Amino acid sequence: MLRFVGSFFGAIFTAVTLALLFIALSIGAVFWIYSRDLPSHESLAQYTPPTISRIYDGEGRMIDEFAEERRLFVPIEDVPDLIKHAFVSAEDKNFYTHKGYDARGILAAGIEAVTSRGQNVRGASTITQQVMKNFLLGGERKAERKIKEIILATRLEETLSKDKILELYLNEIFLGQNSYGVAAAAQTYFNKSLMQLAPHEAAMLASMPQAPGEYHPVRAKERVTQRRNYVLREMWQNGYIDEATYLSEKDMPLKSVQNGDYPAFRNGLPPRDYFTDEIRRQLSGSFGQQEFFGGGLAIRATVDPELQEAAAKALRAGLERYDRGQGVWRGTRKTLPVEQLTSQDAWRAALADVEVPRDIAGWHPAVVLELGESSARIGIEGVDEDDDGHFIPAEDVTWARKRLKDGKLGKKARVPADLLDVGDVVLVRAVTSDDDGSFKRWSLRQVPEVQGAFMAMDVFSGRVLAMQGGFSYQDSVFNRTTQAARQPGSSFKPFVYAAALDSGFTPATIVVDAPIELNTPQGLWRPKNASNKFYGPTPLRTGIEQSRNLMTVRIAQEIGMETVAGYAERFGVYDRMQAFLSNSLGSQETTLFKMVAAYAMFANGGERVEPTLVDRVQDRYGKSVYRHDLRKCEDCSLGTLPKGAAPRISSSRERVMDPITAYQLTSMMQGVVERGTARGINLPVPVAGKTGTTNDAKDVWFIGYTSNIAAGCYIGYDNPRTLGSSASGGGFCGPVFESFMRTAIKKYGGGKFAVPPGGYFIKIDRFTGARLSDDAQGDHVVSEYFREGEDPIFGTGQMVDGGFGMGSNLPLFAYGEADTGGASATVTTSTGKTRVIPKKADFGTLSSGGLY
Repeated sequence: MLRFVGSFFGAIFTAVTLALLFIALSIGAVFWIYSRDLPSHESLAQYTPPTISRIYDGEGRMIDEFAEERRLFVPIEDVPDLIKHAFVSAEDKNFYTHKGYDARGILAAGIEAVTSRGQNVRGASTITQQVMKNFLLGGERKAERKIKEIILATRLEETLSKDKILELYLNEIFLGQNSYGVAAAAQTYFNKSLMQLAPHEAAMLASMPQAPGEYHPVRAKERVTQRRNYVLREMWQNGYIDEATYLSEKDMPLKSVQNGDYPAFRNGLPPRDYFTDEIRRQLSGSFGQQEFFGGGLAIRATVDPELQEAAAKALRAGLERYDRGQGVWRGTRKTLPVEQLTSQDAWRAALADVEVPRDIAGWHPAVVLELGESSARIGIEGVDEDDDGHFIPAEDVTWARKRLKDGKLGKKARVPADLLDVGDVVLVRAVTSDDDGSFKRWSLRQVPEVQGAFMAMDVFSGRVLAMQGGFSYQDSVFNRTTQAARQPGSSFKPFVYAAALDSGFTPATIVVDAPIELNTPQGLWRPKNASNKFYGPTPLRTGIEQSRNLMTVRIAQEIGMETVAGYAERFGVYDRMQAFLSNSLGSQETTLFKMVAAYAMFANGGERVEPTLVDRVQDRYGKSVYRHDLRKCEDCSLGTLPKGAAPRISSSRERVMDPITAYQLTSMMQGVVERGTARGINLPVPVAGKTGTTNDAKDVWFIGYTSNIAAGCYIGYDNPRTLGSSASGGGFCGPVFESFMRTAIKKYGGGKFAVPPGGYFIKIDRFTGARLSDDAQGDHVVSEYFREGEDPIFGTGQMVDGGFGMGSNLPLFAYGEADTGGASATVTTSTGKTRVIPKKADFGTLSSGGLY
């Protein structure tokens, strides 16, 4: 009997032992099978997660940031213990004791899944396992993945310390609202750093990994609060906080940025604008999209915030001035349903969701609440209601006519009801007194249909100081400074004149201003001056000052369009310019960015300068990976310098034009501002520049410069159409340039343009090109700079007609003379006196071509 019992229990023991051995072998076999071809965990030791790239201005203030995954990497030694304890308590309380997996946790999760018949399936992954899942495996819920997790977690625990594993986890974990890692989440939910978080805030962050897409602090406030309090209880029970702290913290209200309890971090930054978005566009091309959005780059921008603001203000004023002059009301074309206007809370919430530009200084979104006989009551975003309410008075709308649904214009408005309907979303700004700044009334505003661009840069370093690519970035992200290819019109002419000055011309060279006819494959081409008049033999200077088309075409024909194209390409205006004669008048498209950069080379004396929006780029480790200024400091490595000595800076910049040519051209373009097509510009320092107006005034330009800053503007419709017969570069873009430059000059100053060595001055008559005595004075006198060794020919002793003849008995006009229809006319002579010329007087007959 005893033997039987012994044999029975022996058999049972053997069976159990064999079963256990079989199970162990099976498990071992499974783990062996799945351990093959696993991804290497060793790469995690060199973990470089995607992190935010940030842009800073010249003074080190952050102005924008870019990221696909919003993450701020924080080394584990900089993570407060409170944050570590919160996440360990929430996700893996045995983290510091297990070897990568928690057997008890896995068993408990399995039992719960069985007893609930699959209804309650919860993860039993440790923090180490979650690191493996997030980095190497993926998120599918399969037993196969769980086995691989355990294998890799065990290996990782043998390779990295607990702190390093926790560092990987806390920086990689997704916590909702496009926030990856605890530092970015603290910023997103509380606008605080990790060091500033209270226990209940740390516990809320630790609640998020369980369901980051569902645990929203507003929409799921109750669930998040319950989970937060669970984490706080775990922190207390695990000994990380005391009972008093637990009891006080669990009763704290759930506050967040999303609930409006804290200002959003993004609100502390300037609104994104054309400047930082252009940096994004350029650096994404240079470094690659992935590196820019995830490389943690620190980018030092060249922008001057004060000048950027001035550029936006000046361009907007110019565009709005033209738009209001058209007298057409379009509004925002957005409305709110009447039922959403029943209470202040309702219309404010609805208005906040309407997409209208909010980056225009002084402008506010508003909604029309009521229409009266002579006014309209409005509710304004960001402005508190008062007892009387806010109104648009009748006097504010009399400039406009409403664009009707059929495209026609309604009658001129007398009261707001002629333009507005209840529920219309509008933009408004406060009109204040010029005397004391006191409030006068609210005024309707609208984003102009016409668009434009403005840019300013340092002429020596190439640093772009301001860039405004349109009226409002939030209204249109298309950057017209760099992306809009437009005809520059007459603003291209300086490149023709530069080529001429380097080809033997002088500012006093006489060029024939007379009709031209040219057979082309498209038919007979007859270029003409803007005035539709001809002025006969005229000095080169006057040709650019008065923007004479016929003179420019003759010059281009004389020196050859291949020469002109070479100059334009050398200055970067075009990559490849077509050598058509019409292109001498600026008919080939280019960008404002390229034009301003080219003018900067006139201003700096003819040295190549590359425009840049970025001074320097550093990688996540602080190493400079790009630096714009490549000049070398010869003495910076020395310990000391002699008293009064400055470090020597060497530059190897290419020279693109002769410095004397640059000065001659600058002097001639000073005349454009002083008495030519841009004479309305009045600034306290010398200014040179050139206007541009294309055919039918579809685009108008002005590009100019002082001794240290070049700036340019263009205005035109995105789908080109005429701006009107009165539109001109000087009239439209000139005021924009002047407004901006007043701010720039206050900050950066300006002086006389430097005169290069190797030349001498001679006074000439700017009307006839004749040489004058050294003591000559008067409006007709101008001092021209000539090269040493050059023996210029003055007056009509040397004339250029480009090979085109000048017909006989043409109706020729002197500068400033009007077409009187055959009557006698008054002209200014070379001595500055006035004389009456009888009717039918002419310059006779001139023909033949070439330089003579």
